[in-house]
Amino acid sequence: MRSIKAKMVWSYLLLIALVVAVLGAAFVILIWNYYYGSAQSSVKQRAESAFTQHSRSLTSLSLHDQADYLLQNMADGGPTRIQLLSSEGELRIDSDGFAPRIRYSSADVRSAMGGQTGTWSGVDPYYGERVTSVTIPLRGDTRVVSLLRYTSSLERVDSMVGQLIQMAVITGISVILLFLGLSLFLAQRIVGPIQELKRAARYMAEGDWTKRAMKRSGDEIGQLSETFNVMVSELNKREKLKNDFISSISHELRTPLTSIKGWSETLKESEPDRDDEEVKLGLSIISKETERLTGLVEDLLDFSKLSASSMELHTEVLDLNGPVKETVRQLAVREEGTRVKLMASYAAGPIVVSGDANRLKQVVINLIDNAFKFTPPGGTIRVATTVSEELQVARVTVSDTGCGIEAEDLPHVTEKFYKASSGQGGSGLGLAICKEIIELHGGELRIDSERGAGTIATITIPYSSCSKSSVLSTEKIE
Repeated sequence: MRSIKAKMVWSYLLLIALVVAVLGAAFVILIWNYYYGSAQSSVKQRAESAFTQHSRSLTSLSLHDQADYLLQNMADGGPTRIQLLSSEGELRIDSDGFAPRIRYSSADVRSAMGGQTGTWSGVDPYYGERVTSVTIPLRGDTRVVSLLRYTSSLERVDSMVGQLIQMAVITGISVILLFLGLSLFLAQRIVGPIQELKRAARYMAEGDWTKRAMKRSGDEIGQLSETFNVMVSELNKREKLKNDFISSISHELRTPLTSIKGWSETLKESEPDRDDEEVKLGLSIISKETERLTGLVEDLLDFSKLSASSMELHTEVLDLNGPVKETVRQLAVREEGTRVKLMASYAAGPIVVSGDANRLKQVVINLIDNAFKFTPPGGTIRVATTVSEELQVARVTVSDTGCGIEAEDLPHVTEKFYKASSGQGGSGLGLAICKEIIELHGGELRIDSERGAGTIATITIPYSSCSKSSVLSTEKIE
């Protein structure tokens, strides 16, 4: 298959060759008509002038006397040869005094035999040279008695026309070669950056992600190079995140599996009279680690659905307070184990939204679960639902008094696979999935935090209608 460069060069070459051929043909036709037309016109003018001057004398003489008259009065030794032919086209005499036995049958002679002045250009059968000729009939009474033929050699005209055609051919070839070089230069300028992109892509395919394409101009190819470099940077970043995620998730999966396996073997090999407390402890650990594995697998499944844009929301019109209350009551049991107080306050009126109750609960569970993880004993988690009549949105706020998030980590906590340097385990997908779910509801998830001052997670989604009352009902979780 031809390369783009070869196709471009051949296209340019074919185009310029066609243009040169057309212009060259027009030039050749022009000079051909000019020089040969001028030569023939000159001979014709000379013949008609001589005929006008000598026609009366010639028509009154016999053919023999006409030959004598031609030698005595018309032969001037110039470049034009004068010939006297019989009415049948036989040569009687020419201006040089020769009378070879020749019968002419060229177009000019045939026209003169018919009584019309004829012209012709071609190779003279006797002299063997290219000539242009004009033949005029000489009439006696009602018939043609002889023919007066003027011929002029085309040797000089042929030489001149040949030189001009040769110059035209050389010029045409020079123009083609010049444009060939120019097309090679232009094709290389266009194809060069593409070849560089190709090399960079090949390096990427071989696993070298450090190569970049050089931006040589600001045109479309330069923009393509810049876009390619941005793509490589993003792919490099995603590759790093993927590797970090695989390393992290491998560790996260290995830890609970190790605990489950260890305690399973311990309980399997335990004595019949083993202390029930130890059995309960082992089963409790197995249960908790199983829950961790289930959570990790669910995160991976949700991430897979979001990446494939196949997650479906089973939307319905609901009171947003409902799923939030259910979630708070579900997670209130963790207060005793963590010694972290969980408090909730809800808008007095219903907050009517269109959403998927289970997915909204999933988001709130994730936010409260994160708050429990990062809030030390004695801290407080507050969950609140509010509405904004002005903005026509409903809000769910989860705030804590935990350790907060570092400033450099805060812009990235909702990115896929990102894990802040907090020392806590996890897949790095929880907040990213929450963000995607809220955006599918047409809302926004915002994280505000300051190191040592806690974190505030705010969910904002559009609502259909709500109670005009702005009074809050506060529920203390026992």
